[in-house]
Amino acid sequence: MSANSINILDEFNELTDAEEYFEFFEIEYDASLVNVKRFHILKEYGTLIKNGFEYFNNDENRLFDFLKFSLLKVYGEFKNGYAPSAAQVWDMFKDGKLSGCASCTPTEGNSCGC
Repeated sequence: MSANSINILDEFNELTDAEEYFEFFEIEYDASLVNVKRFHILKEYGTLIKNGFEYFNNDENRLFDFLKFSLLKVYGEFKNGYAPSAAQVWDMFKDGKLSGCASCTPTEGNSCGC
């Protein structure tokens, strides 16, 4: 991995708010939609990049494109009316406790590995 891709990852891992992701990738977005759907957008985005990250982490350009395209894909779904079912939303609760990113504290940057 080159120094530049490490910088991209370092910057990416510092992002915390949904708006910061859109600004990082210079993607125009509807602030009111992101404000209402931020949790769902970030949850879907995290799932998508987790599943594909390993395939692109050795090529900075492909990694950047993958991360950006993934955000565009998730945002597009919500912009076009996607609404998770109650089962999908509540599926993060297992045995009465939160699971996934909502329940952990990242140890490095904003990446917990959930």
